[in-house]
Amino acid sequence: MVNGPEIPLLRMAGVSKSFGGTQALRNVSFAVQPGEVHALIGENGAGKSTLMKILSGAIAADSGTMELAGQTYAPRGPHAARQAGVAMIYQELNLAPELTIEENIMLGQEQHRWGWIDHRVQQARLQAALSTLGHGDLPSRTPVRELTPGMKQLVEIARALVSQARVIVFDEPTSSLTQHDAERLFVVIDRLRKEGIAVVYISHFLEEIRRVCQSFTVLRDGATAGSGTVASVTEPDIVALMVGRSVEELFPTVPHQPGEAILSLENIRGEKLPRNVSLELRRGEIFGLFGLVGAGRTETLRLMFGLDRQMRGTMTLQGKPLTGSPRSRIRSGLGLVSEDRKGEGLAQARSLADNMTYSRLQPYSWHGWLTLTRRNQAVRDWMQRLKIKAAHGEVEVQSLSGGNQQKVAIARVLHQEAEILLLDEPTRGIDVGTKAEIYRLMGEQAAAGRSVIFVSSYLPELLAVSDRVGIMSRGKLTAIRPASEWTEQSALTEALRANEEV
Repeated sequence: MVNGPEIPLLRMAGVSKSFGGTQALRNVSFAVQPGEVHALIGENGAGKSTLMKILSGAIAADSGTMELAGQTYAPRGPHAARQAGVAMIYQELNLAPELTIEENIMLGQEQHRWGWIDHRVQQARLQAALSTLGHGDLPSRTPVRELTPGMKQLVEIARALVSQARVIVFDEPTSSLTQHDAERLFVVIDRLRKEGIAVVYISHFLEEIRRVCQSFTVLRDGATAGSGTVASVTEPDIVALMVGRSVEELFPTVPHQPGEAILSLENIRGEKLPRNVSLELRRGEIFGLFGLVGAGRTETLRLMFGLDRQMRGTMTLQGKPLTGSPRSRIRSGLGLVSEDRKGEGLAQARSLADNMTYSRLQPYSWHGWLTLTRRNQAVRDWMQRLKIKAAHGEVEVQSLSGGNQQKVAIARVLHQEAEILLLDEPTRGIDVGTKAEIYRLMGEQAAAGRSVIFVSSYLPELLAVSDRVGIMSRGKLTAIRPASEWTEQSALTEALRANEEV
């Protein structure tokens, strides 16, 4: 690299962007040095995605300038941005699963000779990229669908290197990775940094930022709230910049006292997962469920909600058998918030109001007709209670930020007056302020006598919020203890040990 440390590889100055009457960005400035990992931090809706869309050429800024390696940079589209050396690694990977590793990496940048693909040249470029990432031995003819999430992400990064990217943006890169794959990713990012590549790292996990980043910029309400070196600030300092105030509790709790058993599972088994789960859920309890990827946590909740077929075992709710379709489970008092918010948790093209009330329309129906005035008032009340940021209840839910979408999904199960809340990764991919609101909301529900099963891959929140925590491995629930008797190390050790035993 010819640029000295005094010349940023990427500079964005005075960037502003509006969508109708909404000011998404206001005079934002942002710079990254070559060989630097720079964290871009902010709550959902702070403007991070809009800023990166401008950088990647997906949208144009209303005002402001950009420079790349000291030269004016104004891409007319994502392809132009990629050609200039700016690559995006999105949270939801953009890969063709049926194509091979080589075909995915070279897609759109195939090497031709006399009208034919030159596989020899392609292989050379491919191997150079994979070797840089420490995976030169990866079989390039393997279909991408056979890879783990961590290896799929590696393919995306290799594609960026083949295109000779000088700036790589990682958007929530560890949200769907195991701890092992996340550690491997951190090693890869360190390799990229040593190659002189500028990395923009977007994450809600502050401990990750401290682990991999040298500097940071915080956005709040579309403006730059602060920036500096990671070593010079504490996590509470960063949180205060994000939310505009001091946050005393990252894991707020509400006093509650679990009571008698309300739901009992005995040796339940699904078609594939779970294989054997037994537990008793108490009234007013927050029960945490932890396990490695593939442990069967999601499948257990789906089976409980009637989405997956139960092959063996019994489920009883207040002493009565729990059977039937999801519709009947809703009537029995169960509510599910899916981990796949985009795919099945919300009807993205429908309104906020529809998503919030679909599972319980009876209070607003009269002889088969909906009384929209009453429904809309209820929606406004829930929006206010959960601090959902939206102009009104008729906006499409897909237009909301990730954190506000998650609040809508949770509002739905609260609106349906569910007595048992099945929450599958409810805080994944949302900001620290919204997470704190969700933790407090779970505590309030428990204090009101409702029960919560809380699935999470993030041990700090699980141990801080739950009353008891169970460990799952390969479809079996292997150990249940009070949360106070677990540590992060002991819970992870149990998950690994049980995985080996099973």
